[in-house]
Amino acid sequence: MKSHQVEQSISIYARDTWQVPDSDISFWLGRQYKWCVVIPVINEGNRIKRLLKRMQTHRISAIADIIIADGGSDDGSLEHGALQEAGVRALITKTGPGKLGAQLRCAYAFALDQGYGGVVTIDGNDKDDPEAIPEFITALEDGFDFVQASRFINGGVEENTPVFRYLSIRFFHAPLLSLASGFDWTDTTQGFRGYSRRLLEDPGIALFRDVFQGYELLAYLSYRAPRLGCRCVELPTSRKYPQDEIPTKIGGVRGNLSVLAVLVSACMGRYNPF
Repeated sequence: MKSHQVEQSISIYARDTWQVPDSDISFWLGRQYKWCVVIPVINEGNRIKRLLKRMQTHRISAIADIIIADGGSDDGSLEHGALQEAGVRALITKTGPGKLGAQLRCAYAFALDQGYGGVVTIDGNDKDDPEAIPEFITALEDGFDFVQASRFINGGVEENTPVFRYLSIRFFHAPLLSLASGFDWTDTTQGFRGYSRRLLEDPGIALFRDVFQGYELLAYLSYRAPRLGCRCVELPTSRKYPQDEIPTKIGGVRGNLSVLAVLVSACMGRYNPF
């Protein structure tokens, strides 16, 4: 299979300044393509299995390398043989502190070190339709730096979104980020996104910092990238919550309020690099 060469532009000095949590590379089958798909998971059970099955149906592994960023699952859902049969090229397990932001920093540093030209990230809880991944890659190839999924623009689909989550996105989260960033965002809390290598390496963004432990990174990039002149775009996607459960790590009023607190901090520039 053809191997795509990507020029690595990380200086030794810049790489040495990155703050990346400790992690183990459980397996790595090597880079095949210019792009990779990063899937953050922790104890997703059958949800990650269903997502990988859908990705097989859409032949995602024929256009991008699939990398799983595990936060420390202990539910037996990440058996190596099964993952490789499903087309997964790498399993990275975070062993250092932190939650989602720490997982993503582990995976993004790995992707840049391996020479990928950009990444697409999709949550491992099977709420998003991976059929849209080729469109994300096309947008990155066309020169966009930040590609955001949206269930709320023309062509998008949303089902069973929890009421508090829906209201907070539509009437607070997206409007505030739009005002602060200068870009008209409609769907700002979900992690189905694409980032160019240029954005991930940008010193004005300085993604690899320990301040990004939980959900800070998602709000920060939506605020910071447009302000630095990065090319941003939203693509219509489908995001469906099952009727019998809410597969999310953000639980209850306290969890949702913490997300809003992170949003305010991001829009006030508190995560900006000095």
